[in-house]
Amino acid sequence: MGWFRRRYLDLLGSIYIYNEHRGYTSIDRVLEAVRARAPDDHALIAAIEKHRADERKHYLMFKRWFQLQGKMPLEVDRTCGHIDRFVEIMFRRTIDDLDTQAIIASDDQFEKLCRVISLTERRGYRQVDVLLRHPLVTGDKVLMKIFGIIEKDEPSHWAPYDNWLEAHGRRESAWWERAIDTFIHSELLFLKLPLLFVNPFVRRRTDWADAREPAQRLATPLPAGL
Repeated sequence: MGWFRRRYLDLLGSIYIYNEHRGYTSIDRVLEAVRARAPDDHALIAAIEKHRADERKHYLMFKRWFQLQGKMPLEVDRTCGHIDRFVEIMFRRTIDDLDTQAIIASDDQFEKLCRVISLTERRGYRQVDVLLRHPLVTGDKVLMKIFGIIEKDEPSHWAPYDNWLEAHGRRESAWWERAIDTFIHSELLFLKLPLLFVNPFVRRRTDWADAREPAQRLATPLPAGL
């Protein structure tokens, strides 16, 4: 049972640290688009900057959790990234290949991106609520503190995108978009996570995901006690 719990938490932390890193690096692209589209919308820019800072903070918290155990995260890739899969399905290209200029130029493209981000953040909030009551998680005090902080941060993350949609008379997410979100989550939970769990060949990372990022992007303090 001890091995089972350690393996589960190892995978959980590895998937979360990947998604948090993917989150804040992807938001850099969103900020680029917003600053170009609406340079005078200081409230929207500030809200997205806070979202980006929170994602970076969450990444650092999981990084610290691994450091306290003296090990690196397991090497997971974009197949375990919720936002990766959502963007690939909705835009038919990876996040790295997303055409930022097209999103800047098109309200329809930006609208689609806002709905994808909002649904992803709402999914994250619901999942954290589950994990805070999960018997394999509640015994880890550091993880419980991390997830408690994420739970408090999350509601502000989908707000700027929902507010933009409402302010511009754009529709809310459709049933089929919510179905895609559910499919991506179920795919990870019931297929990818079990396969990773039983795969003895999953290696650990040899470096941190932010190792080569410019210094000015790394200035995010950890919460007290982590």
